[in-house]
Amino acid sequence: MYWTSVDSPLGPLFLTADPDGALTSLTVPGQKGGHIVQDGRRPDPGPFRETEEQLAAYFAAELKEFRLPLRAEGTEFRERVWAALDTVPYGSTTTYGEIAARVGASRAAVRAVGGAIGANPLLIVRPCHRVIGADGTLTGYAGGLDRKIRLLELEGVARW
Repeated sequence: MYWTSVDSPLGPLFLTADPDGALTSLTVPGQKGGHIVQDGRRPDPGPFRETEEQLAAYFAAELKEFRLPLRAEGTEFRERVWAALDTVPYGSTTTYGEIAARVGASRAAVRAVGGAIGANPLLIVRPCHRVIGADGTLTGYAGGLDRKIRLLELEGVARW
């Protein structure tokens, strides 16, 4: 596994990649369920050049869609939810209920959808920050609500 740390307007971002260079996680310090690099592993920024460039363009409001090889592993249900997140356009929001409907889950499965979204290992590039409550309120974000607000403001979504 490769890893590196990248500075961003949100603070440091920790990236991991598999041996083929596909991004396997993008986390922030203190993130609930964030990927932890094992002791003794040295950072290697080599596989992350394209990711760093795209993140820089995103934070400069010059990139609206990431085009990176991603490889996050989860249950079949989580992977369906994560694929649904990938369809939420830049500058827009959706609700947990709408994601549930997209993956064919019942309204009663909204909590399970929320759990899958909360387990997303690829913050920012897989836009879980675009999911809000049914009443339009901000709800949890593994990277912290302050970061969620900053990402939504960057994308031009109404201020909270």
